[in-house]
Amino acid sequence: MRTLEVNAKPDAASSFNLRHCIEASIFACLLLATLSGCDVERRKSDAELGLNPQQVSGRKIYDNYCDRCHRPYSTKGKKGPGLKGLFQHQYLPKTGLPANDERVVDIIRNGRPDMPGYSQVLTSQDIQDLLAYLHTL
Repeated sequence: MRTLEVNAKPDAASSFNLRHCIEASIFACLLLATLSGCDVERRKSDAELGLNPQQVSGRKIYDNYCDRCHRPYSTKGKKGPGLKGLFQHQYLPKTGLPANDERVVDIIRNGRPDMPGYSQVLTSQDIQDLLAYLHTL
């Protein structure tokens, strides 16, 4: 009988430790799976991107007004389309309008059905700075 009691304690402790290890392993696997599917990339500094002062200003404007709906360095969008390579295509992805300064400024100022216009918020210089930054994407 005494042998059973002595063996029972290590079994209970071993069972607890084993269960704890399994739970920790499952948590680690879930965390790894979540992070491996994530497309988040380290944000590069202005210097790493080689931005000039106007583009740096435009990036700040982008961060304040555009980033909530548009990803700058991806073609995947959030609510709006991603803007990577915006000016490298002949036409804008959602509207089919020409991908040129005039059309993009028009969209920034007047918005679109699912996008607010910023003509009352951004100055002409702000829009030019933002446009300079968009050309770097």
